[in-house]
Amino acid sequence: MAHVPPSPEPFDTNSAALLALRACDDIDSLHGVRLAYACIEKLVDPQLASDSEDVYPIRTELSALMRLVNEELQRRIETTEATMQSLRLAVDKVSAAPC
Repeated sequence: MAHVPPSPEPFDTNSAALLALRACDDIDSLHGVRLAYACIEKLVDPQLASDSEDVYPIRTELSALMRLVNEELQRRIETTEATMQSLRLAVDKVSAAPC
């Protein structure tokens, strides 16, 4: 018997609102990444800047850089913890199996 894909769900304004909210959050996240990039750029190549304000990263840029690094570090820690938990479960399962 051939697999029949489910019919598309009717348009849901709640899901559209959630998608719009997620898009706004994603745009905010991109602005944070842009600030972090500007900070790194100033730290790596300060002689490109002609104005003294452009030479040193500002507090907002440094904060964005730290936030980005912290978020990525947290994401990687959570991924590693999940992997370790799966490994523990797999080892327990193998250990509990009869020989």
